[in-house]
Amino acid sequence: MGYLYLGIAITGELVGTNLLKASDGFTRLPFTAGSLLAYILCFYFLSLAIKTIDLNIAYALWGGVGIVVTTALSVLIWHEQINPVIISGIALIVAGTVLLNLNVG
Repeated sequence: MGYLYLGIAITGELVGTNLLKASDGFTRLPFTAGSLLAYILCFYFLSLAIKTIDLNIAYALWGGVGIVVTTALSVLIWHEQINPVIISGIALIVAGTVLLNLNVG
């Protein structure tokens, strides 16, 4: 169940982050409310996940997957530009996440 909760937390973070962008600095109330609700759910499910998953693993996955998918969504939805430096940085984050998961006792 821990990884299911973690998946829900990651999804909540992705939704919350994109709604945060859509809120235009908290000036668009529906998007602001949606963002805050998504983050509340995100942290609730993250708290459930870390009951059974080590914190360092859960947080690395939450952050790593969140960064990779948020970057992809920022290109697809928001038409933001990425470059080789950004891709290299994300690759390093993914590599670190994989290394953390390989060290699971």
